[in-house]
Amino acid sequence: MKTLQDRLLAAHARDDRKALVTLYAEAADNTNNVDAACFYLTHAYIFALELGDPVSEVLYQRLKAEGRV
Repeated sequence: MKTLQDRLLAAHARDDRKALVTLYAEAADNTNNVDAACFYLTHAYIFALELGDPVSEVLYQRLKAEGRV
């Protein structure tokens, strides 16, 4: 089974932005470090905005809750 990092790299290689939203959100959910989580959430949020994905609002609210926007 591929690691999350492998899946992120593969999604970047194929420019699969929908997958990147999901994978970066997953990375945020799988860390206990708030700075790292917000780093990943920011990436997920940007890709979601580029796609016009409604999940961008959820990601925004998560970042806002951490005082990052």
